[in-house]
Amino acid sequence: MSVTDTFGLGFMTFAFFLGAGNLIFPPFAGMLAGENMSWAMIGFLITAVGLPLSGLIAVARSKGNVMGMLPPFAATALAVAIYIIIGPAFAAPRTGLVAYEIGVRPFLEHTSAVYHIAGLELNASQMWSTLSFFIIAMLLALFPGKLLDNIGKVLTPVLLTLLVVLAISIIMFTGSAPSAPVGDYATQPLAKGIIEGYNTMDTLASLMFGMLIIDVLKKKGVSDPKAQTRYLVRAAIIAASGLAFVYVSLFFLGTSAGDLAKGTTNGGQILTNFVDHQFGSLGTILLSAVVSLACLTTAVGLIVACSEFFEELIPAFSYRPLVIFFSAVCALVANVGLSQLISISIPVLVTIYPVAIALVAITFVTTKLARPEFSHRLVLSVALVFGIVDGLKAAGVDMSALQFLPLFNDGMAWVIPTFFTIIACVAIPRHKAQQA
Repeated sequence: MSVTDTFGLGFMTFAFFLGAGNLIFPPFAGMLAGENMSWAMIGFLITAVGLPLSGLIAVARSKGNVMGMLPPFAATALAVAIYIIIGPAFAAPRTGLVAYEIGVRPFLEHTSAVYHIAGLELNASQMWSTLSFFIIAMLLALFPGKLLDNIGKVLTPVLLTLLVVLAISIIMFTGSAPSAPVGDYATQPLAKGIIEGYNTMDTLASLMFGMLIIDVLKKKGVSDPKAQTRYLVRAAIIAASGLAFVYVSLFFLGTSAGDLAKGTTNGGQILTNFVDHQFGSLGTILLSAVVSLACLTTAVGLIVACSEFFEELIPAFSYRPLVIFFSAVCALVANVGLSQLISISIPVLVTIYPVAIALVAITFVTTKLARPEFSHRLVLSVALVFGIVDGLKAAGVDMSALQFLPLFNDGMAWVIPTFFTIIACVAIPRHKAQQA
């Protein structure tokens, strides 16, 4: 692959990751963190940049078979859960909703017709917007062989240009002094930032996108596993650099927004207020373009990955009907509403994220394990058990009986048990036959 192709692959990877949550969560977190913004941002970068980068490298190290040490049933169940969460259940519908809230709604009248369908009240403008959004995503996803050209070399440079303009305007913005931190950001900003990074879902996505990128490389004629690993790592570094650039600028925006953030309930509103203040109607159009492109590229990647996975899992289903099916499901789920979708997703993410992180971590030490299959199963089981504890707590279930667990109040009771389980597995001595 040429240098241009390599950067195209990196830009494509960046575009797949940069979607709805990546734009709406950082500015709001920066506003709430206030004077503690630095610690909150570090925590956010750990889970929203460091872990996705590690996930892509883990997929490369495992030659695309990151779940290969698990029993077939467990590996399939985990993969299905991740694909459903990242695909039609939460992440993909959220891209369409954020594209509507920031990219379309500011141009509409405040009132909108309401459709009553099957006992549900559906906002007419939201319904037609999300339907149009996922029709476009479906058409792009129907031709995955052109992903590198259509997304990596065309859409993403436009997206990057718009983001750079936005970032420069933030740097030149003379904002207010940081306010006092709010809630958990006052007492535990690092831990809160780490948990907030879960909302991007990018660590889960990295396990899917890594395999998708390998498939793109194969279609480009790169069949050697070592070459695939090399190009995937390069793409991961390019994508991680871009994500860090976006997050840092958005955190600073949230912290210095001042009056522009008053009365806002999410980062999208802070962004809208900022660009309206700086650029007027031109700024609103700019923000609309940034959000729409970011959300569209992510939606395409998610639909492609889900369709290819289930096509391989269930041979009776073919790729194109699956693309149409998942696009339709996403359009349907999107009409639940943004705030409801986010609130439902948080306990699920707090439960499944520890398993994904544990999988990435154990993959990096697989060569040092005396019993790799047993170690993978044990570590992931521990992460799942304690992840369920954190998930139930996030869902509002009374888990005070387990408050003695380290990091329980931070929502990360899984960390210490999982870490020591990995250490114990590495410490298991090899048999003489293995050493020989």
